[in-house]
Amino acid sequence: MWSGPRNISTAMLRSWGNRPDTFVTDEPLYSHYLLHTGLRHPGADEIIRWQEPDWRKVAGWLTGPVPEGKPIWYQKHMAHHLLPRIDREWLGTLTHCFLIREPREMLTSLLKVLPQPTLADTGLPQQWELFQWEQERTGVLPPVLDARDVLGDPPVMLHALCQALRVPFTDAMLSWPPGPRATDGIWAKHWYAAVERSTCFQPYTPKPDPVPEELLPLLRECEELYGKLYEYRLNRA
Repeated sequence: MWSGPRNISTAMLRSWGNRPDTFVTDEPLYSHYLLHTGLRHPGADEIIRWQEPDWRKVAGWLTGPVPEGKPIWYQKHMAHHLLPRIDREWLGTLTHCFLIREPREMLTSLLKVLPQPTLADTGLPQQWELFQWEQERTGVLPPVLDARDVLGDPPVMLHALCQALRVPFTDAMLSWPPGPRATDGIWAKHWYAAVERSTCFQPYTPKPDPVPEELLPLLRECEELYGKLYEYRLNRA
């Protein structure tokens, strides 16, 4: 699952992690991303020490046997972690899906942790690149989920996702116990407080914060890419 920042990606990780048939992995390329961008995210040095930073080793693990002998491996990826220096060939052994969020709400949330975001920081260019690549590779439209749709009707949208992925839907995906998980990244202490209190997907609430004027050109770029992906989103029909 390729997501942008400030999305419901960790709640989705909880949802899949509550399935008895699924092993989950949390942002396995984060260490590599931090090491090679030099970005000073909270706990950056600790993350680089804790998680394997060599993308080749990570890719080898992600395309190997599913841990614990389970039939499904749900991998939560941030699309912007897929740096240009990372080869794409290994991705051909995986099934790809995409999680998007309305750009204005995404940007105003992202600004709280990244005051001067770039287009690459939103993950949208990487998502669109991967979406096109996957479609050309398989001849099939990969699943796209819009966060607002999921929050508006979790059972229907998760059922649609499972159907698109050809895996059985289970009600276990709709709720989960509160608290941390052993599968969470070490960065959870900086980012996951709200998710750790959660027990299900929270209902959608509008975010009316305006985008600063100087970032309106970025918003327009985001909206163009978001619109391309949104056109192919799974719907409630």
